[in-house]
Amino acid sequence: MQLILRPYELKLEHTFRISREARDIQPSLVVELKDGDLSGYGEATSNPYYGATIEKMTADLTAIELDIKENKHLNPEDFWKIIYPHLKNNMFALCALDLAFNDLYARKKGMKLYQYWGYNIENNPITDYTIGIDTIEKMVSKLKEKPWPLYKIKLGTKEDIKIIEELRKHTDAVFRIDANCGWSVDETIKNAIALKNLGVEFLEQPLKAEDWDGQKEVFLKSVLPVVADESCQIEEDVAKCHNYFHGVNVKLVKCGGLTSARRMLVQARELGMKTMVGCMTESTVGISAIAQLLPLLDYVDMDGALLLSNDTAKGVTINNGVVQYSELNGTGVILTQPSPKERARITYL
Repeated sequence: MQLILRPYELKLEHTFRISREARDIQPSLVVELKDGDLSGYGEATSNPYYGATIEKMTADLTAIELDIKENKHLNPEDFWKIIYPHLKNNMFALCALDLAFNDLYARKKGMKLYQYWGYNIENNPITDYTIGIDTIEKMVSKLKEKPWPLYKIKLGTKEDIKIIEELRKHTDAVFRIDANCGWSVDETIKNAIALKNLGVEFLEQPLKAEDWDGQKEVFLKSVLPVVADESCQIEEDVAKCHNYFHGVNVKLVKCGGLTSARRMLVQARELGMKTMVGCMTESTVGISAIAQLLPLLDYVDMDGALLLSNDTAKGVTINNGVVQYSELNGTGVILTQPSPKERARITYL
């Protein structure tokens, strides 16, 4: 078996701006596990907020080559348990490896990954399309450029309500709002009233992740449901979010991949919470992995590859919010370009 690490620099169609940062390039690491004629693919993007870098992911994955080799015949759940202690301080790296292992395992079984799990895809939710923070004129332009039935709008400015009022003039699509920790308690409660009247479905992470007292007040007083993102990173956080949020947005890179995400989503549903998975501007490699979880979800934000001007792979496709699966097994991914920096590390295990 080969462990192949490929760093990419994903270029965005537009500057992607949220309440705390902006970027035009999204660094990403694609992990390939190759066994004979079959390969499995995983991905994790870098993120300064969580201290995740391509260099650290590469170093930490390289350091456990022997552990990967010794446990390559396990099923994904048991593999995750063995690898977790080695990568518990680098969940992004664990995610990329877990995605690749799940993909490869399902391909060896001759099945799509969601089929291996026994999921029914008949009632999959559609994905939103994200409009990042910009001038009102540019946000309207982005919306017109991409007609879509469902949008996620990034907010956290002094003109938030004005932005949504203007966008509403140009579409009857459903809106979701993501403030990325950019609001206060009073702002959230007040804004929710205006936003509900403007066709907003829910609010995502309006307060800082650690503001649990404030979030309890929002939970009790907001006229719109509130979904946790930054407050829900790992499995233990799901229970913490119960009765503070109406739902949780699980990010694969933050929780360590598909294996742990599945457990989190099941737990959330058992607690009566809404379930969502979001992306971190991954290419089609990561997006195709998210697609395998759709039957477990009420909401999904998997538009990462749609925001790019240079994708890394083919896999699932998305048309007007509807996800179509690849004909290939596993997550259905096939790489379409080599790593631009030609720094791929290949190790025989």
